[in-house]
Amino acid sequence: MDLQQRIKDTIRDVPDFPKPGIVFKDITPLLQDVKLSADITEAFADYWKSFPIDAIVGIESRGFIWGNAMAQKLGVPFVPVRKKGKLPADTFSYKYDLEYGSAEVEIHKDGIKAGQKVLVHDDLLATGGTAVAAAELIKKAGGEVVGFSFLVELGFLNGIESLKGYNSKVHSLITY
Repeated sequence: MDLQQRIKDTIRDVPDFPKPGIVFKDITPLLQDVKLSADITEAFADYWKSFPIDAIVGIESRGFIWGNAMAQKLGVPFVPVRKKGKLPADTFSYKYDLEYGSAEVEIHKDGIKAGQKVLVHDDLLATGGTAVAAAELIKKAGGEVVGFSFLVELGFLNGIESLKGYNSKVHSLITY
């Protein structure tokens, strides 16, 4: 069985979470399968290894899982993007709208150096708002977005369109 099918067979659908009408794609069962989780890391690293990447930004919190593992495989730093107020040193922040309100994320000012080529990683691409926020933080820090990496893309929400202004290289292991 190929990797995409293994992932789809393992992800758990949770209906009406976090609110009625939403079917949440729960990736925690993937983490319980050591071999599958390792294969996911390998697939990400294999895809991105030929791109010029100086750092990987992972978006809180599930973007930390394979983002950091991929950074280790590629031999580049991992830089977290977190919700406002969660990082202890000086930060850049970016506020953005969600379909149900607004959010604000931050990155350490010394996390990205001017001119660095940065890959943005998260577990899920839905509408693209959080990935756009991460890209804006990278720009504020003087970095360049070289692509976006996701475990799951919800293609019907067309979030990929919001990313094209930053970089058209978008890779998802599976798409619903």
